[in-house]
Amino acid sequence: MLTQILAEAATTPGLTGSLTLGMAGAGAALGIGWIGAKMVEAVGRNPGTFGRVLALGILGIALAESIAIYALILAFQGR
Repeated sequence: MLTQILAEAATTPGLTGSLTLGMAGAGAALGIGWIGAKMVEAVGRNPGTFGRVLALGILGIALAESIAIYALILAFQGR
């Protein structure tokens, strides 16, 4: 049912950019939340690795956020 709703929304002429941005934003938010949760879990298990976990976590968050920024660019182009 969800795929049918998304397919109908994708074919609607005025919603393509909004749909792209909304889906990418939701995916990026879920990814950032998951990365943050796993960072806290990793530091909780081994506090000595805080610096390494923080550096890798920030890199992962930046990569997840770049997807949303790319979707923003596509939304302004009307795709």
